[in-house]
Amino acid sequence: MLDAAFIMLCLVILAALVFDYINGFHDTANAIATCVSTRALSVRAAIVMAATLNFAGAMISTKVAATIGKGIVDGANITQMVVLAGIIGAIVWDLITWYYGLPSSSSHAIIGGIIGAVFAHAGLNAIKWAGLNKIVLALVLSPVLGTAIGFVFMVLIYWVFRNKAPSGLNKNFRRLQVVSAALMAFSHGTADAQKSMGVITLALVSYGTLKTFAVPWEVMVACATAMAFGTAAGGWRIIKTVGSDFVKLQPVHGFCVETASAGVILGASAFGMPTSTTHVITSTILGVGLSKRLNAVNWNVAKRILIAWVLTIPASALAAYLTYQILSPLLGK
Repeated sequence: MLDAAFIMLCLVILAALVFDYINGFHDTANAIATCVSTRALSVRAAIVMAATLNFAGAMISTKVAATIGKGIVDGANITQMVVLAGIIGAIVWDLITWYYGLPSSSSHAIIGGIIGAVFAHAGLNAIKWAGLNKIVLALVLSPVLGTAIGFVFMVLIYWVFRNKAPSGLNKNFRRLQVVSAALMAFSHGTADAQKSMGVITLALVSYGTLKTFAVPWEVMVACATAMAFGTAAGGWRIIKTVGSDFVKLQPVHGFCVETASAGVILGASAFGMPTSTTHVITSTILGVGLSKRLNAVNWNVAKRILIAWVLTIPASALAAYLTYQILSPLLGK
């Protein structure tokens, strides 16, 4: 007969894979919104490419997974219920922002979820504040870098091709944008699938299956596959917000956005820093828009996105806290 602890472990793994699937369709826009809006790729071709390269990117490293799994809380304060409540809190916020077409951060959501669940279980003293500060610093700095690099990169391209006719320039960059979108999809996999790898491995350590934190290859494959399927499902609401409502983009702008964003994300992933791909690419679009003129940016959309960013960690933490309070009497702590 199956024991309660094993059933809880299965629930945690299932919830983490559901989160990865939701993350896939929630964040599809990160990789393909610009190339779809500029018609560099059809929607179907863009999604197939993004799903394939998300899977490939998720399989190359586990540094971000280790940061999520070991950098926020002490393992002694983690139970299956804590991990389950944290994931559910993140899922709730992701679905709310997806419904309203807001490109919020799944990275922020899972971090907020874990914080809220740990607080409900063991209080604030159980949180590793030094590790959390490092993670939050990376999540805050990456959009700033995205905006700056997007702006500078776009200005340089304008200057280098200043004598080129806009029609010819966009024709050439439409081809290059396919390459940059592929790079962005790959970088998304290196960053986002690893969050679920981290929490599943954390649950396996808590259960006793693993003695030390090391992501098994089976967990890597499962999370990469879930994200790839989620990406294939598409996230049309957010694609519209990012790809056309925020800033009107031409192929040259899309190439700049995707290349600059992928550079920031891959650089951070190499150091195990959990960036938000949503924040990076949205801020890079902002930088590119500002290089054109101030009114090239839809500031009403920018305001909605900013509100979602600010609310993500506290909202997902609150959802996880409430989930823990509701489920722990039913399923145990």
